[in-house]
Amino acid sequence: MARVTPNPDTARRLRDGMARGVLSFPLTSFHDDGTLDPDGFRAHIAAQLGREPGAVFPACGTGEFFSLDEDEYRQVVTIAVEEAAGRVPVVAGIGYGWAQAVRFARIAEEAGADALLVLPHYLVAAPQDGLVAQLEQIAARTRLPLIAYQRGQVAFGVSAFRQVTEIPGVIGLKDGHSDLDRLQRLTLAAPEGFLFFNGASTAEIQARAYATVGVPAYSSAVHAFAPEIANAFFTALRDGDAGAGTAEKLLRDFYVPLVELRDRVPGYAVSLVKAAARLRGCPVGPVRAPLTDPSDADLADLRLLLTTGLDLVGAAL
Repeated sequence: MARVTPNPDTARRLRDGMARGVLSFPLTSFHDDGTLDPDGFRAHIAAQLGREPGAVFPACGTGEFFSLDEDEYRQVVTIAVEEAAGRVPVVAGIGYGWAQAVRFARIAEEAGADALLVLPHYLVAAPQDGLVAQLEQIAARTRLPLIAYQRGQVAFGVSAFRQVTEIPGVIGLKDGHSDLDRLQRLTLAAPEGFLFFNGASTAEIQARAYATVGVPAYSSAVHAFAPEIANAFFTALRDGDAGAGTAEKLLRDFYVPLVELRDRVPGYAVSLVKAAARLRGCPVGPVRAPLTDPSDADLADLRLLLTTGLDLVGAAL
């Protein structure tokens, strides 16, 4: 199969955006009956864009990609592209096996997305050459640049990673393992200009550690419900805090307690984000099964924590 050539300008735009702001992973809005709420999603992503993220990543993990059918996916990506209107790159999530991932890739391409985040494949463990082949199969069938996501059952060794960087169209790697020894080896093996993203859960917790191995850019789930907090933390890190200790205060009094709350129940990495967004009046609705919304007790703790975090940056619930 003849390979297609992705737009080389996308990597530059992403690099510029990563230096300017956090990466927004918007939530997907559902009605109370579980059906897609396109109007709610449009309002949510418009509000996200108004806070000037470096890029938006619709229909990814935080956006419950795993629960969307193809028609819903098309609507979500189309709305994101329409609302972004070229101001920032739109990177859509794709996943499952390569054949299904390609179906989503074609939808994202038709909708006008700028690039694709390749989420870990479904269920099975795979050898290193299989992980490379998965990306090769997708890259050969789309004009959009790809960002590989190593998390869960996907983890590249240096040799396989070098092969990944040679695949036409693969422009970056998002890491969710937080193995900084391995990640340092990958950054040193990467060609000049290859993009790296900190994709750890609640990435701000490890943002400084990732930066020490050459990966300062990170995705922020907090931006989906409290962009004031996310942007204040990003600015503090970028500017070295200037003696104010903003990053330390936010880590100690907001981010660490948020992680402790998140770890109470599997799936809270998404469920708490949606609940927090609802607390602030965002029309995002409930999560879809197999995720569950927070208990009343956990929701009360979340409200208190959110109030504390917003107070630290001079904002209100």
